[in-house]
Amino acid sequence: MAQHAHPKPHRISRTLLRTALAVSAAGAALAGGGAATASAAEPALAATPDRGDATASAVTGILEKSVSGAPGAVKGLQLNPLAKTPVDPLANEVRVPVADFKPVSTKTVTGRLSQGAALKDMPVTGEATRVLPG
Repeated sequence: MAQHAHPKPHRISRTLLRTALAVSAAGAALAGGGAATASAAEPALAATPDRGDATASAVTGILEKSVSGAPGAVKGLQLNPLAKTPVDPLANEVRVPVADFKPVSTKTVTGRLSQGAALKDMPVTGEATRVLPG
């Protein structure tokens, strides 16, 4: 059989497969170790109900404080990741003349987005985001 007829192994595919298998095996080992640790810690928490209540309230407090800052951060995020770049598709403007009226333009809809506006800077949603904390 000719040399070109033999299938050539793909080194990248093998390397990628081996890496994926190693990562998944490591993840399974970590998950198994975490489950063993959690099952070993359960009897200690069950023996002292006061400690379990304190742990639950501490976790609840941590979650409340971490989530309370999220809306403020979301309100200030730039909506269009390509804003103020040469490849921004929203920076184009199309004007259509309609009879004797002023031309209708797409700039009124996409203008703020192409300038890098956040959610709080938009006309309708900006008013709605004022009720969010942050």
